[in-house]
Amino acid sequence: MKNKLLLWVIFTFSCGLSGFSQNTFELTFSAGINGQTMISDSILIRNITQNDEVTLYYPDNTLSLVITNTVEIQIPSNLSFELSEISPNPVNDEGIVNLGIPEKGLVEVSVSDISGWETDNCKMYLEAGNHSFLVRPGNSSVYLITASYQGQTKTTKMIAWHRNPKGNCCISYNGLADLKMQVKSTGLYTELAFQPGDELLMVGYSGSAESGLADSPVESRDYYFEFATNIACPGVDSLLYEGQWYHTIQVFGQCWMKENLNVGVRIPGSGLQTNNGVVEKYCYGNSDAMCATYGGLYIWDEMMQYSQEPRSQGICPGGWHIPTDAEISILEGGVDSYYPIGDPVWNTMALRGYDCGKNLKSTSGWINNGNGTDAFGMSILPTGYWYENGFFDIGDGCTLFSSDIMEENPVYRGFSFGTIKIIRNLSVWQVGSPVRCLKNL
Repeated sequence: MKNKLLLWVIFTFSCGLSGFSQNTFELTFSAGINGQTMISDSILIRNITQNDEVTLYYPDNTLSLVITNTVEIQIPSNLSFELSEISPNPVNDEGIVNLGIPEKGLVEVSVSDISGWETDNCKMYLEAGNHSFLVRPGNSSVYLITASYQGQTKTTKMIAWHRNPKGNCCISYNGLADLKMQVKSTGLYTELAFQPGDELLMVGYSGSAESGLADSPVESRDYYFEFATNIACPGVDSLLYEGQWYHTIQVFGQCWMKENLNVGVRIPGSGLQTNNGVVEKYCYGNSDAMCATYGGLYIWDEMMQYSQEPRSQGICPGGWHIPTDAEISILEGGVDSYYPIGDPVWNTMALRGYDCGKNLKSTSGWINNGNGTDAFGMSILPTGYWYENGFFDIGDGCTLFSSDIMEENPVYRGFSFGTIKIIRNLSVWQVGSPVRCLKNL
């Protein structure tokens, strides 16, 4: 008999109780490696939107979601920008500091030693509420932890009980310190907060291996964790699209196009791509040969075909889509040698990870020997970009858009010859960048 974990999923329904209705569907998980069945020791399901999670342990492999309209939501009105003292203090191996903010915004938390030298920095967008950060001491005895939010700054001091002579003090996001929204007067036991449209991160673990997926489920369905990598996607090693052949590459749970898209009609760099019913592209230097090598360059709206829905097909072929921010984070975690899928580091902005950029970049073409190892077959090329009627930085870098918008700007990933990490940041709208498509689940 199949084992099940029942998740009571709470659906926000303005204020007050107004009757009872529910809809139930099931998510079933299986795993394998290139056609051979595997057992997942455990499966993490995290609601990225709500910042809540549960874990299934073998042999549990089915999740029942119950969407119930029976609750009242209470949002605290007395939140303010506060930075707590670290606990414990002095710190032995690890301390926790809490940060409270009254509304969603960009937060930067940094650690510096007593001389003022910054040892680590964590920059990210957070929802209103109280958030927790982990701090690990380095080779100094006294540190200052500083939080910045909407022009305000607060600082607290940390004393290190034991020094780590081989490392720097570091800080990482540890999730919500408490729930921003509290369920009242329902009698329901809530294991995972969920609303229609929320995005779930799902990670299967087998021994030391992991495989990740992201989706916004709307009905019962099966999910499959593929543990193979650096092979053509099983069942679809290549595809013909708009007169050009593209190869595929499997990176654990995700099937990617191995090449950048090269579709549409080339327009000169002095023109602007518009919503005119024709897919338009820039070719670096106004050269068709550059498009043949590096793919076309597309502004975000053209790439999305003027939709703002995450996971839109955009200019991708049928059955494929523009990857979400969460899906790119899964790719980064899957290929990084240090930070796994779902690690809080992937929620931060600016440079992130350890060597994810190096493992995804192509083995040639990057200036100043800034090449990668192409360890997973993605072969990210230094395409440069289009901006304000001109072309820039070929050989230097590459920008890949996600299909998500944050703070009214597109979220992108940046690869550079000068770092083995990857940049996550917000882009202006009118930048022409290459496009990689991800196969639908």
